[in-house]
Amino acid sequence: MSSDQLAPLVADLHLLTVLAATRSFTETARRLGVSKASASMRISELERNAGVLLVRRTTRSVGLTEAGQQLVNDMQPAFKRISESYSAARDLAGTPRGLIRLTAPVALGRQHLAPCIAAFLQQFPDIHIELELTDRFINLANEGFDLAIRHTNAPPETHVAWVLCETRSLLVASPQYLARRGTPAHPSGLTAHDCLLYLRDSHAGSWTFARPGTGKGKKVGLEVERVGVTVAGSLKANNSEVLRDALLAGLGIGLLPDFSLPPAAGGHGAAPLVQVLPDWQVQGFFGERIYALRPWSAQVPKAVQCLVVHLRQSFAGGFPAMLKNLSPP
Repeated sequence: MSSDQLAPLVADLHLLTVLAATRSFTETARRLGVSKASASMRISELERNAGVLLVRRTTRSVGLTEAGQQLVNDMQPAFKRISESYSAARDLAGTPRGLIRLTAPVALGRQHLAPCIAAFLQQFPDIHIELELTDRFINLANEGFDLAIRHTNAPPETHVAWVLCETRSLLVASPQYLARRGTPAHPSGLTAHDCLLYLRDSHAGSWTFARPGTGKGKKVGLEVERVGVTVAGSLKANNSEVLRDALLAGLGIGLLPDFSLPPAAGGHGAAPLVQVLPDWQVQGFFGERIYALRPWSAQVPKAVQCLVVHLRQSFAGGFPAMLKNLSPP
């Protein structure tokens, strides 16, 4: 096929690569700014031109045939290179511009990221942002995101990771709950309490704590005492704001990331929270750092670079102000 014959098909071939990533005509149409019917018709036309079935359609899913997958595998590196080259050329214009698709956890996005974005867009009027707040883990490349804000201990090696700030998990409860049920003096005491759980994976009902050992003959800070405890309660949720409100209502003891602690009592209209077991540190739960993550690429668009710089400045220092809203143990 000559280049003149191929040129009209390039947009449809790109649509096929997006469909291969999303496995959804609805999501593909949304990402490309076309109707679902148009996306489906263009794939059908591409199949007629190719003379072979490229996509398997069922009522529940969309998949590629062997021919479609081979075509996508061959084309993806080329389209990726085209995208990077175009971004590099556009960056030569000097003024950062373009669309950034950004994702972040719900609580972090609502409470801390949204104000940062407002200030950023005022500074860079030629940049546009699509922000999706979700607590599920997203495959950035497959779903077409340019950047993700995530709290984790170990960012994936296949991504570029910029540290935004430190963060920590805290065990908290309302004063009313502790007055009614008592305050545990050791992690093992949590088994007798209602514990509100973050609905993340099969380990949600198991918490691990650590503190520097203080036994006779031990050097404080070198020996670490670790305790694992199985906990249970009446509520599990995959959003820290939901858990925070339940904790404020006195439903139990729970873990919150520091960025999701409630504001001062006067602003929230509820009693502040109290830190439980302050001498113990929760291990391996919400993550100890907040990162901006991007799938590795040779070229990072200038608009994304500017956003990362802005976020690092905005998040510098972490969330010490949130910790002031805790009542003393």
